[in-house]
Amino acid sequence: MIDAAALLADTKSLVRTIVDDLRVTADPAVVSAEYDRAKDAHRTSLPLPQWAEGLYAQVAVSWVLGCVFVRFCEDNGLVDDALLSGPRNRRDLAREQRAAYLRDHPAHDDRDWLRHVFTRYRTLPATGDLFGGHNPLWLLEPSADGTRLLLEAFQRIDPETGVIAHDFTDPTWDTRFLGDLYQDLSEHAKKQYALLQTPVFVEEFILDHTLEPAIATFGLRDTDLIDPTCGSGHFLLGAFHRLFARWIEVEPGTNRRELARRALEAVAGVDINAFAAAVARFRLLVAALRAGGDRRLVDAPDYPIHIAVGDSLLHRDTQLALDGIGRDDDVVAAAAHGYATEDAEAARVLLSRPWAVVVGNPPYITVKDPALNDLYRKRYPTCRGKYSLGVPFTERFWQLARHDRDPERAGYIGMITTNSFMKREMGKSLIEGWFPTHDVTHVIDTSGAYIPGHGTPTVILFGRNRGPVAATVRAVMGIRGEPSTPADASKGLVWSSIVEHLGEPGAQTEYLSVVDLARKRLRSHPWSIGGGGAAELKQRLDDVASLAL
Repeated sequence: MIDAAALLADTKSLVRTIVDDLRVTADPAVVSAEYDRAKDAHRTSLPLPQWAEGLYAQVAVSWVLGCVFVRFCEDNGLVDDALLSGPRNRRDLAREQRAAYLRDHPAHDDRDWLRHVFTRYRTLPATGDLFGGHNPLWLLEPSADGTRLLLEAFQRIDPETGVIAHDFTDPTWDTRFLGDLYQDLSEHAKKQYALLQTPVFVEEFILDHTLEPAIATFGLRDTDLIDPTCGSGHFLLGAFHRLFARWIEVEPGTNRRELARRALEAVAGVDINAFAAAVARFRLLVAALRAGGDRRLVDAPDYPIHIAVGDSLLHRDTQLALDGIGRDDDVVAAAAHGYATEDAEAARVLLSRPWAVVVGNPPYITVKDPALNDLYRKRYPTCRGKYSLGVPFTERFWQLARHDRDPERAGYIGMITTNSFMKREMGKSLIEGWFPTHDVTHVIDTSGAYIPGHGTPTVILFGRNRGPVAATVRAVMGIRGEPSTPADASKGLVWSSIVEHLGEPGAQTEYLSVVDLARKRLRSHPWSIGGGGAAELKQRLDDVASLAL
């Protein structure tokens, strides 16, 4: 079984080692060419050494994850050959395979052997995209010594037990451990992209209030979903399992592979982080294999997995109007540009069509690269001051949802995001200029709930891509936070109150109150959504005050 904590500790050390190795051995011509293309397209203005650190992190993680994916497939019998290692005699078989390869190719070393292994998986229909040409591991390679350390780490024997240190065997094919790796493998990437998993209970809550009503509105066959900030794929996995289960109910006699294909066709994701997309792809592939009843990759069909590496705030069809702000040459150039590690064309296709459901957990960070900061300001009118990425992503989520002349056919949106826009000056344009013309149906204060990993206070927004319909907005207003860290976050007192009472306007507990707020109350900045009468008291003070401090 997989020891996730031990695997994370070892692979984090490996990533650091390979990054150090790449700083010395990476082909400077390749690095400079990528940098120059990005700079010419106005996608970065960072100095080359600083920019290159991000590239080295992506490449290092991709080499490590490539080995993880191979070992998972080998240890769980998805392939016949043992090429890297494995429990019992598979380690010895893998070492014999490597030795035979090096005898046949005396000029080659461990870099060539690992590339040979990855190429084998690239030729299989099921894993072809996973190890496709945009995978960063094909862009740069570690030294022979660096690659040898990588191989040794996955073949290491635990001296205390005498068995393979990392055993990926799991009868349930649970890929949750990959989410932990995604979040913590690279400190540089974690800071640069604000990597953070969305807990399952939050994902399920958001899908309950978006995907389920969308199926009721559009029908199962016409319901699709995108997460433009998909990360390690929690929302996509949750949506896939729900859609597959619905197809099983509707057509129990249809081949399970076909139903798995239909469910996969209906979900899509985009992420700016190449290894996040790789993790999401692999997790969806494993879920589809299990759902379709496949036990070996060689027998599996070429399942459609619609996940692309790209910038969801920039990549879209450059022929489309830029939402009323004119065709700025810098924005058009950036939208047309794609890094070698991006699936820019695939991202543009996914981000240029309307979706029945748009869900996600966008990053909460501010933009450190001045060039990107400027591009997003030009692209999204709501960007103001030192804005959080949650601001333009709120606009983007609504843009991606279906819009129809019939307001009842409008797409559904659900997102958990930072609540900083509600009070800080950077949220003024979003609240006073954007919200009044868009149908935000629910504002749920989750700042008092215990959500693992979320140190930033958050809010959940639900809505539909249409003009405001009702005169009120359902609001869950916080009174007090979780009194202590719950053993099970999904059963925390605050979170349980939200789930239990969201549908009960007028309900009040020790932790929150649920009200239908007059929409006009949400048209002025800042927002006050304190429960237990706090928001009403502030409104009365505002109404009678003769002077604002």
